Amino acid sequence: MTNTLHRLKHRRDNGEINGFTLIEILVVIVVLGILAAVVIFALGDITGKTAQASCAADGSTVSAAVALFKTQNPTAAVTTAGLINGTTLNGNSPYIQSWPNNTPHYGFFLGDATRGSTAGTLYVVTGALWSAAGPPIVYTLTGGDAGILTPTQVAAATTTGATQAAPALIPYIGPTSCVGVS
Repeated sequence: MTNTLHRLKHRRDNGEINGFTLIEILVVIVVLGILAAVVIFALGDITGKTAQASCAADGSTVSAAVALFKTQNPTAAVTTAGLINGTTLNGNSPYIQSWPNNTPHYGFFLGDATRGSTAGTLYVVTGALWSAAGPPIVYTLTGGDAGILTPTQVAAATTTGATQAAPALIPYIGPTSCVGVS
């Protein structure tokens, strides 16, 4: 065996054999695997932080639009139709170009009687909320992805929501309202 090893080293030193040994290749694969694992764990939390920042920015934009709407239309009811896309009210249009919903992570709503909420108040529904019963409810799509909301769940949200099917609406009071976004 040592004769074979010496013969192969001699052939390699003379340039007759090119390439890498099996051990060299395995070491490179192990190092790449470790680097990939570090990157995956480092980037895993960024998605949640991005969704929270997006929720906070969208909430700020909508809050500003609602405040402007109320200032320019003091007697009008604040509705989604009065705020977005080409709707004209008293010559002022539009306040927002599109309604900011990132359905898997969060959704915004203006209060109305059908949800048991205060008309004109801005609400947000997020993927991880405290229910009326006490313990947190984490909304998930079938098969995993904690904190992910389906469009049906977002549409069913109410101010007293405390079930998987009907999440709770949280009055939007600033970026802290987006803490449950994941």
